[in-house]
Amino acid sequence: MVTELKISTAAGVFDAIVSGPPEGRPVLLLHGFPQTGAVWREQIEALAAHGYRAVAPDQRGYSPGARPRRPEDYRMGLLVDDVVAITEELGWSAFDLVGHDWGGAVAWWTAHAHPGRVRTLTVVSTPHPGALATTLRTDQDQRARSRYMIDWRDTPATEERMLAHDAQELRGFYAGKVPQDSAEAYVRHLSRPGALTAALNWYRAGRPDSAIGVIDLPTLYVWSTEDSAFGPAAARETGQWVKGPYRFETLQGVSHWIPEAAPETLSRLVLEHLRTHGEASTEPQRTPQGSSTP
Repeated sequence: MVTELKISTAAGVFDAIVSGPPEGRPVLLLHGFPQTGAVWREQIEALAAHGYRAVAPDQRGYSPGARPRRPEDYRMGLLVDDVVAITEELGWSAFDLVGHDWGGAVAWWTAHAHPGRVRTLTVVSTPHPGALATTLRTDQDQRARSRYMIDWRDTPATEERMLAHDAQELRGFYAGKVPQDSAEAYVRHLSRPGALTAALNWYRAGRPDSAIGVIDLPTLYVWSTEDSAFGPAAARETGQWVKGPYRFETLQGVSHWIPEAAPETLSRLVLEHLRTHGEASTEPQRTPQGSSTP
């Protein structure tokens, strides 16, 4: 059973959903834009069924109780601090970390900043920030895919445009890609006063305060061929930024919205990754990049 949870930290109160035995191996799942922790419901149920304790918070700005107004309050360092504060409040000294979209970016940065706390890393869709930076310099296709971020960052009225005409533009992000009831729930959530501005402040917060290096943790990266935001160049480049055991999975014909578009496949991959890198397991060789999952 998936239940609701409120997690109080110095930065505010985070809403979350949770399932699994309290003594189970802890897994934190981070959502992206424009969704909430509910994007992980099927993965949480799968993890709980296998004895894991899975928690998916609504991140900073998405939780009404942790919604500062200034764009600079959404800097990456603060988002990483939220992950640490949430897990400390949960009593987790170490945990497995999963992230999608912006949640994937936070997961990469958290794994880099706190490798002693993160047991394994799973990132869905989002390439390593260093890989993305490289391809933004060298790959015209990725520059074109990322152009929307500049628009959202630099246009003050972006949220007004997205919510106009019964949130027509916002609804278009989900159309035909996520279940209709999930899309309606996201639209309701982000239509509340201040919610969409807070979510867009992730784009407006500015560059991270420091550079990110390679990740020396067991890492699973799942990318899909129909991802409109992140192209194949950045996906392939990501392996150059991981020196721990690495598995790269490509989902053919799947959109950017992997947790809901391919929930069973993603749940299987996450569970395999966690089993492979259990506390008593030995580290296997790196899986060759470019492996493909139908």
